[in-house]
Amino acid sequence: MKGVILAGGTGSRLHPLTRITNKHLLPLYDRPMVTYAVEALVHAGIDEVMLVTGGTHAGEFFRLLGNGHEYGLERLFCEYQEQAGGIAEAFSLAERFVSRDKVCVLLADNVFETSLRPIVENFSRQGAGGRVVLSNVVADEHLRHLGVARMDGDRVAEIVEKPESPPSRYAVTGVYFYDAQVWDILPTLKPSGRGELEITDVNNWYVSRGMMEADVVDGFWGDAGESIDAYYEVNDFVRRAGVNR
Repeated sequence: MKGVILAGGTGSRLHPLTRITNKHLLPLYDRPMVTYAVEALVHAGIDEVMLVTGGTHAGEFFRLLGNGHEYGLERLFCEYQEQAGGIAEAFSLAERFVSRDKVCVLLADNVFETSLRPIVENFSRQGAGGRVVLSNVVADEHLRHLGVARMDGDRVAEIVEKPESPPSRYAVTGVYFYDAQVWDILPTLKPSGRGELEITDVNNWYVSRGMMEADVVDGFWGDAGESIDAYYEVNDFVRRAGVNR
């Protein structure tokens, strides 16, 4: 299985911190944010990774990560995203790297208390389709800013973006798993109202065909790029408890 870490975007929700650097290079406790994403994949057993980034600070990732060996990677590739066009557009740049292998896509600002290894193993055993990772979120106000899964028993029936009335407590986190069908789906996507190619459209393609599985992650999950407050909440958790355990 290949891994793709998405570390692009403008980071506008973390201004003014991101006026001087890419948000994924900001520190979480004692090291840059992106290193936790690399660690998450390595601990899950994925050691071939492509990092997709963009903007004027792309070279800083090379200076930080080098060839990836220091972080446990066997091979590290990088791809440059010329302009922000959404998660799905950034992921599409990894097609030649992934080839027709199964792939785990991780947004570099998502941080998990527990290891992703059991979920990676679940997807390895899955015959075909996609897989999303859900987190139980209590506050409606938080869910209104996220993608939320409408459930039919244990299965995802639909993923709703930023719902005014959340259909469940299960937020879709920023880690996604796909089989080779994803490369046929991506070229068919149309830009959303934001002018971006949305990963939720990819996920709902699998959902509509009964080919999307889901796991509910244990412990803490945080999106350090969601807001300044969320960034410091994640930072405090990492400092206090550690992650990827």
